[in-house]
Amino acid sequence: MKTYGTLAISAVALLLGASVPAQEASPSCPHHPAASRASDGHESDHHAGVDARGDKVMGFDHARTTHHFLLAAAGGSIEVTANSAEDTASRDAIRAHLAHIAKMFSEGNFEAPMLIHDRVPPGVPVMKGKKAGIQWKYEEIEKGGRVVATTKDPEALSAIHEFLRFQIADHRTGDPETVKGM
Repeated sequence: MKTYGTLAISAVALLLGASVPAQEASPSCPHHPAASRASDGHESDHHAGVDARGDKVMGFDHARTTHHFLLAAAGGSIEVTANSAEDTASRDAIRAHLAHIAKMFSEGNFEAPMLIHDRVPPGVPVMKGKKAGIQWKYEEIEKGGRVVATTKDPEALSAIHEFLRFQIADHRTGDPETVKGM
């Protein structure tokens, strides 16, 4: 009996000892290469969702267009252009979408970015509350359009910058996250 008990305890000790390194090397460890791949997969899934939802909500193909989110001292801008000057369908869809966005944002309606990003983007609650102090202006540009946000309210300005930085990251534009000219 003692021998079986000793063997059982030894087996449990061996199993426990063997499981510790396995746990340390598991993908739940943030430094483990498999964890990086899992995180990248999740990140890729998120961005694929942003792209797919964006195509549907915006009405044009993200692969045929280029987005820019630019911070400025008085606010910032959202610019979208067709990648090809001959792609008048994308250009026209961009212009229609951005004209609509300028109107919606002026009214405090940020449903489009919430649908695209599947969450409330940073800055939106403040921009909704401060809508009277923010001007959203649509402008046509070559191959697309632009929405320019301006404000004199420091809290609203901070919210606009927070919103644009989020857009830069979630759309992976590579735009500078600093205020232009500063």
